[in-house]
Amino acid sequence: AEIQWSEVPADLANSVTGTASMVDTKLASLPGTGGIGTGTTGKMVAKTLMDRRSNEHGRFDISFLKSGPLGGDQQLGALISEGEIDVLIFFWDPMMPQPHDVDVKALLRIATVYNVPTALNRSSADFLISSPFFDGEYVRTIKDYKAYIERSLNQ
Repeated sequence: AEIQWSEVPADLANSVTGTASMVDTKLASLPGTGGIGTGTTGKMVAKTLMDRRSNEHGRFDISFLKSGPLGGDQQLGALISEGEIDVLIFFWDPMMPQPHDVDVKALLRIATVYNVPTALNRSSADFLISSPFFDGEYVRTIKDYKAYIERSLNQ
């Protein structure tokens, strides 16, 4: 399963540390294939995994995208629409407006369109990671948008 870590930090140190802490405490639960991270968050998760993941947990590769405000959120949306993201873990601070709020909304919208399991905070990430579907076979249902795509655009 491909996992994506990203976040929109209000207090960069606390938010990134929170994501890294979640990865550190859930290390044994994470599947051994890989993940995708944006900006600083991806680098912090990679460092946490390199520092703490032993060989008993297997290999875990992280691919890096641009920082969210520099297009990383849009890159993620493209990966979701191409079927490359299985799970989205996206921590953000709801009390702090961000310069790329519209990009975050677009990312969450596309994750919903493609029915990607999404965790927006530590509690939902804990539930998602502890689900029996997390590391097993799960085929998500995706709405058929054929009628929407083929709709008439008469003016």
